[in-house]
Amino acid sequence: QVRLVESGGGLVHAGGSLRLSCVASGIDFNNYQMAWYRQAPGKQREWVSHITSDGRPNYADSLKDRVTISRDNTKNTVYLRMTALKPEDTARYFCNTVPIQPSWGQGTQVTVSL
Repeated sequence: QVRLVESGGGLVHAGGSLRLSCVASGIDFNNYQMAWYRQAPGKQREWVSHITSDGRPNYADSLKDRVTISRDNTKNTVYLRMTALKPEDTARYFCNTVPIQPSWGQGTQVTVSL
């Protein structure tokens, strides 16, 4: 059974930084692309970034200057480093595999205040 556990969110002031983590279990992590998504209140979930199994990243154009995705295959973990945070980055952040697993984790809340 696939399990995705996100962590690292919190309340930060605008301009601050966070590093989110996602630990995956129940899959052969080394062979999966991994992705981050976010969902703001009242909005649809949107794709933020993904990383190939060999570490090549892709980013949403609107975020590519402020986020960095990475992975540690020895820890079955994917990270998302976010900098220069803005209030509009406030959302719940989720990770998933590519292609998407039907069961999502709980996500981790990021709240950016002015």
